[in-house]
Amino acid sequence: MRIWGKVFGFIIGFMFGRIFGGIMGLWLGHLYDKRQRLASFMQQAGERQAIFFSSTFSVMGHVAKSSGHVTEADIRIATLLMDKMQLSGQARKDAQAAFRSGRQADFDLNQQLHDFMRVTQKRHELLQMFLEIQIQTALSDGELHAKEMQVLSTIAQQLGLSNLLNDLLARWQAEFQHHQAPQNQQMPMTDAYLLLGIDEACTDQQVKKAYRKLMNEHHPDKLIAKGLPEEMMAIAKAKAQDIQAAYERIKVSRGMR
Repeated sequence: MRIWGKVFGFIIGFMFGRIFGGIMGLWLGHLYDKRQRLASFMQQAGERQAIFFSSTFSVMGHVAKSSGHVTEADIRIATLLMDKMQLSGQARKDAQAAFRSGRQADFDLNQQLHDFMRVTQKRHELLQMFLEIQIQTALSDGELHAKEMQVLSTIAQQLGLSNLLNDLLARWQAEFQHHQAPQNQQMPMTDAYLLLGIDEACTDQQVKKAYRKLMNEHHPDKLIAKGLPEEMMAIAKAKAQDIQAAYERIKVSRGMR
């Protein structure tokens, strides 16, 4: 707790104005402490966002390289991510440099994940979104290579999300197929259920519960509050839209209200 501003404010105020001066000094010291706490919070938030940013692209580069070589699809998904984040100038150069660093033979995946875990303070929503971005990279060419799966398993284990990996893979494979289909084509029901992480045997109540849980996990404002860089807001919004589309598809099919 920062109290030194109050202490010094009271002492100096008391020296020049006795009790009234001390009270004024205490109040001014309180404002100083409050400002210092805000500055510290903003610095920590900035550090979290910077590490999230660099870790995202460097690990993407590592995942892309794990299949043996970086494909055009790998580069395209990294570029699309930068476009969605509206990165330009130095920020875009930093993202490209991070992506290249992850492709190097001496890239330390475990250390990068350790740094990421430290600054995100193990916030579940951020960890899950990070893993989902890496899954998208692995699936960018339409197939999952054995070495890519091995790297994803390592990432999931380090993040404490091993129990979610298979479910997330199934959801993103369904989402990948959805985005590859023509725009006027309805989402297949099997894909809609996979996107929500449920099956057709679920009750209407279970469908609603799964939908609300996923929307809560991927709500952009909540993710920003947890430390997600604002540049990644577009990714969170796109995911939320896909969840909404899957839910609406199921609702219509079941005649749910």
